[in-house]
Amino acid sequence: MDARRRLLAAWRTVTLVAMAIAGMAVLTALVITLGEANRQRDRALAAQSHSYDVMNLARALQGTMAKSEASLGRYVISGDQRLGQSYFDDWRRAGENVAQLRRLIADNAGQQQRLAGLQIAFRERGEELARTALATNYGKNSQALSRYYQVRTSPALDAINAALDGLIADERTLLEQRTSQAMTLVNRSTTAAKILSIFGVLLLLGMIALGWLTMRVLADRAVAQAEAASERERADELANAVATATDELRVQEARLRQVQKMEAVGQLTGGIAHDFNNMLAVVIGGLELARRGLTTGGRDVLRHVESATEGATRAAQLTRRLLAFARETAINPECIDAASLFAGLRDLLDRTLGDGVTVVIDDASDGWCARVDRVQLENTLVNLAVNARDAMDGRGTLTITARAQTLATASAHGCAAGDYLALGVTDTGHGMSPEVMERAFEPFFTTKPVGKGTGLGLSQIFSFAKQVDGDVTIASAPDRGTTVTLLLPREIESAQSEPVPAPNEVTLDSEVEGAALSILVVEDDPRVLAATVGALEELGHLVTSCDDPTNTAATLARIPAPDLILSDVLMPGLTGPEMIAALDARHRHIPVLFVTGFAGDAASVELGNRPVLRKPFTLAALERAVEAAARRDRAHAIAAE
Repeated sequence: MDARRRLLAAWRTVTLVAMAIAGMAVLTALVITLGEANRQRDRALAAQSHSYDVMNLARALQGTMAKSEASLGRYVISGDQRLGQSYFDDWRRAGENVAQLRRLIADNAGQQQRLAGLQIAFRERGEELARTALATNYGKNSQALSRYYQVRTSPALDAINAALDGLIADERTLLEQRTSQAMTLVNRSTTAAKILSIFGVLLLLGMIALGWLTMRVLADRAVAQAEAASERERADELANAVATATDELRVQEARLRQVQKMEAVGQLTGGIAHDFNNMLAVVIGGLELARRGLTTGGRDVLRHVESATEGATRAAQLTRRLLAFARETAINPECIDAASLFAGLRDLLDRTLGDGVTVVIDDASDGWCARVDRVQLENTLVNLAVNARDAMDGRGTLTITARAQTLATASAHGCAAGDYLALGVTDTGHGMSPEVMERAFEPFFTTKPVGKGTGLGLSQIFSFAKQVDGDVTIASAPDRGTTVTLLLPREIESAQSEPVPAPNEVTLDSEVEGAALSILVVEDDPRVLAATVGALEELGHLVTSCDDPTNTAATLARIPAPDLILSDVLMPGLTGPEMIAALDARHRHIPVLFVTGFAGDAASVELGNRPVLRKPFTLAALERAVEAAARRDRAHAIAAE
């Protein structure tokens, strides 16, 4: 009996040990199986996340490109520089997306081949859009709009979409394969667990462990989803903050541009005041000497008057040059040679660049000429000189050259072969790297600090050169200075050695006699009114004066209809054009001549296509302007109302 009990006890012990060993083996097998399943799952989740990142980045790239092209379209239509900047920034972000996509697929040779094609198409697409933006910046809106619609469908865009769709399709295929593999491993683990769970308690423990692990995975997933939602909210807040900051920066940029303009005016003020004081000294001194000569019977009265007249003429010329530099005059192409260009530009450069810059001018053009707008050309050279001064930090040598150059073949920018007047601006500044030179003519590209430049200067100079069928080239190296060469097509016709005098530059010896006219003069300044009336009476005309534009209608009612109305432009109460527009139908046929000495008159008010005489004017200039205005067809004057 005892032996049997001992045998049962031993059997129980063996059974318990066997069950314990079997339980431990099953538990170990379950742990190993579940552990391997977890590792496979983690690898599958990581692969899935990687695939989702690639697909999301590809879609984000498409969206960024679409946003950039939409901004370009609005820029082409409106010409708003802020929209052009938005296009440029979005396209740059698209380039960053391409670089990030290259890092994500670095371990996939097939995807890298697709990305190589995508990068080529992306560069081609960027060049297409850049040409459209450049055309808009040049002011060729119709050409830019046509080019924009042409590039809306292009091989480069199709190649980009095809490459991105291929990347997404490949990643989706990989995602399906990885998901299938993960499911296969999970199924195997489940089968092994079912086989090993023949022992009830071990199966229950396995199920509990598996349930616990499942809950843990679900909890981790919920936490991950909550964190992802929080990250999205933070990203949205950051995007709103960036948009607000961008708008503020654009406002500040506009303010800085105005500050730069005022700074340029301030740099000119000292030299201009000095020159005006010198000219006024000549005028006042000459007049005082002439008055004393008249009193004492001296013989040099005429010489003193001529000296005063010369000083006043020089002051008028300086005023017109300042107005031209401010772009108050219309574009007027003329035949220009380097000698006359440099003669008129030297003083302006000296005042603008300051004492720290030495200006050297070398004319080796052999008298070659170019037909361009003088104001545009002078402003182009001044802008290049200011850029050179900034590159030299305000101290160095600036060399401006002119030479005759013949191109045997077309230039890199498409400039045709032929004869050109080459104007070069060379500085001793820090120079440019090859990367900067390659992008120098791009709109909005600048190497200056924030607020010191808009990136439009060289692109506008390039636009000016293309408008006259010329070209611009840059030669530079770091720490070796920069040379910008402007090629202008040669004009065979020779420039006039003596410029044709403007209406208010004619000397008193060129007076033109004409028939006496009845003229109504409207002028609020009593001194100018008296001088104008006296000048017209000296020319033999019958003059009626009016010192208040609001009384013009009453004055016309008291006198016979005059042959001409001569009126100032800006006057208190009514401007000259407003006064003419307020006249009744009986007097609308009367020709009108406007007189003004203010730079902004022609741009700030609508003159109705009527002639304008600029102050100060000579007696001969007044006579010529009066006769020209009186000859205007009355029907044309009525139509111009």
